[in-house]
This record gives sequence, structure tokens and C-alpha cells, in this order.
Amino acid sequence: MDKVSSRSRSVKQSESAVSWPEVDPQVGRLALIQALVPLGLAAVAEALQAEVAQLAGAPYSRKGSQTPYRRWGQQPGSVMLQDQKLAIQVPRVRNVNTGSEQPLTTYQRLQLPRQLDESLLRRLLHGLACRQYEACAEVVPQTFGLSASAVSRRFVRATADQLRRFQERDLSGYDLVALVLDGKSFADEEMIIALGITLEGDKVLLGFVQAASENERVCRQFMQRLIDRGLRYQQGVLVLIDGSKGLYHGATKPLQGQVLVQRCQWHKRENVLSYLSKGQQAPLRRALQKAYDQTTYEQARAALNALKPQLALANPSALASLEEGFEETLTLHRLGLMPYLKMSFRTTNMLESINSQVEQLTGRVKHWSTSAQRARWMAAALVDIEPRLRKVKGVAYLPLLRHALQRELNLSAPMKAAHHA
Repeated sequence: MDKVSSRSRSVKQSESAVSWPEVDPQVGRLALIQALVPLGLAAVAEALQAEVAQLAGAPYSRKGSQTPYRRWGQQPGSVMLQDQKLAIQVPRVRNVNTGSEQPLTTYQRLQLPRQLDESLLRRLLHGLACRQYEACAEVVPQTFGLSASAVSRRFVRATADQLRRFQERDLSGYDLVALVLDGKSFADEEMIIALGITLEGDKVLLGFVQAASENERVCRQFMQRLIDRGLRYQQGVLVLIDGSKGLYHGATKPLQGQVLVQRCQWHKRENVLSYLSKGQQAPLRRALQKAYDQTTYEQARAALNALKPQLALANPSALASLEEGFEETLTLHRLGLMPYLKMSFRTTNMLESINSQVEQLTGRVKHWSTSAQRARWMAAALVDIEPRLRKVKGVAYLPLLRHALQRELNLSAPMKAAHHA
């Protein structure tokens, strides 16, 4: 088989392997062309000539009055293929009735770099510095225009757009049963992130705010902005926090009467142990963990109370740490859902995992110049992460959580619990 037919078959196989959404066939073809660099150059020329033939007919064919378009030579131009700017010769078409040139739609679409910002953004997020980008792009000898400054400008434009869309996204379509709030040290500042859990078990990144610390005023204003964007909490929500008083008051005051707080048991355990010597920590860690692992509220509360005399002897500050927010570490127990939802809802690990992924995407940035830069990178990272988030463990029991919240909060018209074994 000759090289031409082999390449043709390869292109056809690539076309058949790609599943395009329901769009204009020409748009789908253009998207495919952009994915086949360097074969895209030949395909671009073919697509341009096809549009010329559609307008002006076959070369040297007779033209009737109903066909005012004529071939009119060619001129130098450029198109964007796979984030690369390539020089080509662009055929021209003239309208003899108006005496003006007819723009080619195919050429206009392939010339717009803004359509490729999303692809460039993903590459930069996954570890390519601006000055490494040209070397990492697919090699085509005719490539030009890939300077570090040009790539940086495109990245700023793409991330600024993502930040705006992310921070203004309508939240009224999410039927939330739980919220996870946590702060993350990010580029020498604190970023407070809100994660929503829907009744169907989906994880939704709701927003974030920059702050010097997890203080109540910032957290309360952050929560109010989420409410203004349509956050639905009227059926009751469980809020998971690490124990920060700022997060506690910032969440409970705006959602007063319609929220229960579950403090992270892992954070509570480690906070208590931080007051003890290393020799004391190991046995008490096991004892605290065993207490929190109890199935019922009565069992867990009794086991924790039994440890108080030992903590009082070891260090009164350790005992005070355990007693601070004591009942709120047992909210899931009190609701009777510890056996079903403990894998997801007794700690803030869901958000801790997301924070780790953010660090992987942004950790290579060594210089942070402005708060706007931090916000743009955070938004870009969260938007990149969100589609890959899995449903929470215990999703089948979330209707029971909704019912238990409404019962505990005395909300009107509680939803009937789903039937579960």
C-alpha cells in the first residue's frame, strides 16, 4: 500500500474514532482538523478549496448570473492548529456584482486563537511553564508566534474568564444536602473553599474566597455571596468544618435554624493530641479513634467521657480541647447515620483531597505577584478538577440524611425517608 493511501486510511480511522457532539458538520470537521497536526495543514488547504468550490464552482467552469463569485488568486495568511500559528496560502474569492472580496468562513474560524485558549490552559495547568511551551508543542517546522509573553497573555485571558464564570455561576440548580468548608494555605494567603454535596451524591465546587485567616466576618460574607447566587439550604444542610470558630459562625449565622454542624473528628483528635507528649499520643490516639468509631451516639459519648479523667491528668488543655465543640463532633452519631455515612461525612477529607489536587496543579508556580493572579489560578485549578470528582460514598443514604436533618431542625414538611435495608 502506498504512503498516500496509508495516510488517508489513518485519517479516516481517526475521524471514525472521534465522537463529536451534535454540531454543524463543518464545525466538527474543523475541530477534527485541529486535532491532526501536522496532517492538518493539508486538510486546511482541502477545506479552504472546498469552500471556494462551493462558492465559485469548479475551476474553469462556466458561471451563470446566479453565481456572482469568482476565484481571485491567493494571499499569505495564517491559521491556529493545536495551539500553533501556521503560515498558509489563502485562496481568495471575489463577488463580481459588488466588487468586493468574499471572506471564507473556514479561514475565519481557524484563525481565531481564542477558541484554543481552553486547550492551552489545560497544558499550562499540568506543568508546562510559559517558556517551555514552545518546545513542548507538537513540532511543525512552519510554527511561529509562540513567545512566552504571547502564551502568558492567552493564559491570563483564559483564566480570568474562568474565574468570572466560576465565581458567578448560578447555584440554584443544585439540591444540596451538605456543605464542606475548609481553608487552604495558597501562595502565602488563605483560601477558603466551599464544596457542596447534592442529594444525588455529586460534589460541586461552589466558590472560594481569599483571606488572611478563617475569620468570622470573611466567612459570613462568603456564605452570603453563595446565598445571593442561589444556594439552596432551606431544606436543611449538614456543614462539615475542621473546628475553626470563624468557619463555624460564618456558616451558622447566615444559615441560622437550617444547618447542623459536624466537626471533623480527625482534626479534633489531632488537636487534643497536640497537647500531649509523644509517648502519650499513640495510646490516646487509638482510644479516641475507637470512641469515634462507635456506632451509636450513646456508645460514642460514653467512650469519650471515659477518657476525660485520663486527659485531665495528662494535660488540662487537652481536656479543654476535647470538650470544645464536643457535641458537634458527634452530630452524625446523633442523627443515627454513623454506620452509613461515616466514610464521607465525619471528616473534611473530601475537601482535603481537592486541596491536594490544587497543590499538584499550582505547586510549580514560584512567583505570585497579585491577589488576582492567585484567584485566577485557583479558579482554573478547581474548574479543571471538578469534572473528575466522584460521587460521595454512601450516596444511597443521602435521602435519610435529608430526613434526619429536617427532623432535628424541626423544619416543615420533612421529606419521607427512602426505603433502605
